[in-house]
Amino acid sequence: MKIEPQHVVSLTYDLYVKQEDGTEGLAESATQEQPLTFLFGAGQMIPKFEENLSTLSTGDTYDFVISAQEGYGEFDEEAVANLPLEMFKGTNTPQIGEVLPLQDNNGNRFQGQVVSVTEDSVIVDLNHPMAGQELHFKGEILNVRPATPEELTHGHAHGPDGSHAH
Repeated sequence: MKIEPQHVVSLTYDLYVKQEDGTEGLAESATQEQPLTFLFGAGQMIPKFEENLSTLSTGDTYDFVISAQEGYGEFDEEAVANLPLEMFKGTNTPQIGEVLPLQDNNGNRFQGQVVSVTEDSVIVDLNHPMAGQELHFKGEILNVRPATPEELTHGHAHGPDGSHAH
């Protein structure tokens, strides 16, 4: 079956990014046992990722590169937050490298990685971990099926077979 909007796609992927030595290294994967399953066209994936898959069908393999600009954006030196240490009273002081779940004034959730901790503040990098990276995806389309009415209402896939697995 061909991939189309309002269809659920299950696929495998290997994501490669450039390492500091200039070679490509495997950053993350989805396997046949644990595929990536998503509602195509629902805005959950990088638009360029979906665009590259849009001509494929069940059983097809793919291999494409997405530029940093079309992926998670360029690395922004200004995308840091200076959070008051008082925010973390009653909890453990965040450690450098720790990823914190954050929320803005509009209720949007995002993550930031702690880059330093001072006497009165925690400096958090708000860039996506893959910002500035060219993304090289390789994989196979395992399954394409029409989304169920419930999935369309919810705006996301309920697993490879359409049922919520808890």
